[in-house]
Amino acid sequence: MSRRSLTRFVALAAIVSLFGTCGAFAPAQAAEQVIKIGTELPTSGGDASNGIPTQNGAQLAVDEANLHAPAGFRFQLDPLDDAVGGIHNPQQGATNIRSLAADAAVMGVVGPFNSNVAAAEIPVSNETGLPLISPSNTNPTLTKTSKYRTSHPSEITYFRVCATDDVQGKAGAQFAKQLGFKKVYIIDDNETYGLGLANVFDADFKSEGGSVLGHDHVTANQQDFKALLTKVSATHPDAIYYGGVTVTGGGLIRQQMGSSGMDPTKVPFEGGDGISDDEFLKVAGPAANNSYYTVAAPDAEKSASAQAFIKAYKAKFHSDIGAYSANGYVAAQVIIGAVDKAIKENGGKAPTRAQVLKTIQSTKDFKSIIGSFGFDKNGDTTSPVISLWKINGGKQVFVRQINVSAGG
Repeated sequence: MSRRSLTRFVALAAIVSLFGTCGAFAPAQAAEQVIKIGTELPTSGGDASNGIPTQNGAQLAVDEANLHAPAGFRFQLDPLDDAVGGIHNPQQGATNIRSLAADAAVMGVVGPFNSNVAAAEIPVSNETGLPLISPSNTNPTLTKTSKYRTSHPSEITYFRVCATDDVQGKAGAQFAKQLGFKKVYIIDDNETYGLGLANVFDADFKSEGGSVLGHDHVTANQQDFKALLTKVSATHPDAIYYGGVTVTGGGLIRQQMGSSGMDPTKVPFEGGDGISDDEFLKVAGPAANNSYYTVAAPDAEKSASAQAFIKAYKAKFHSDIGAYSANGYVAAQVIIGAVDKAIKENGGKAPTRAQVLKTIQSTKDFKSIIGSFGFDKNGDTTSPVISLWKINGGKQVFVRQINVSAGG
């Protein structure tokens, strides 16, 4: 074979290799464009027993969305962890949101989980126009004031699908009265969520005719609560109310009550959704029994419309759902629905983040496994629900739930 023929043969072979043998010069199939849904949750350390099930809910929504995604598009979860040293960290949360906002493919974020992390993230969300939908933040000031919307005070970029502490604390106070508690000692972790919830409970318990024997705050990273609990024991409370989460003291306080003069079988423990995780059962041990808590979301297990979700969740993750798994699923669905709508309005072209945000802002009558809801002018759900739970025999047992918008 001549040098010229050899050259032509090599060139032809390269063309065949490039285009394949089925139809010379057939165009390559276009790659799908990725639309990212971020999650910003504590998924390591003590908070992981809440963060991971919530992230799993969002992942399931993304998986299901890809079964019927708009032509040419594919959804992808972009999960980030805000825990540092095993505890949720506001600065890490803000860093994560800046990272997600810098990626043009990210159309919205499910998270954060903790209210003090939200306080650090909302200014970033507001500045960048990145929608955040929290499944679990409950501090009222996050939405009911504009203090965190520093760049664009009138622009709502942060939303939540859960109830707020102004109603969760009230429900907790009413629950305490129904349980027969007349004298309660309050302890909180002095964080955005815990302090705010404890203050609401304090005021509402008094308005219900109850007596608050004292109200103390613990310090960050405190591990030994015996001195505080000995002081509490001397007041002979009917119960202790804790405002905070398991990793900031909730589990250890309950666990150490027995060695501080209070029999856990006789002195109940009550709190908010901060002690709704499996970590509380683990840390408190047998003392976890005779504890009660509220959750700012409905119990999905009791909803007929959530049964398919629960079945799919258990099949994929081989575990039961968490307190906010359904909320994480729904928050992701809201973002995905907004993306779908924007793509249709664009004639099949990619949406902008501003379009997605505008659609989320106008959400009304969104039908979901946690009920139909919309977002009000502040970004709060129009259908807040509080669930009441107890721990008995080492298990979390649902008691009942209240739709606050319907007056209970």
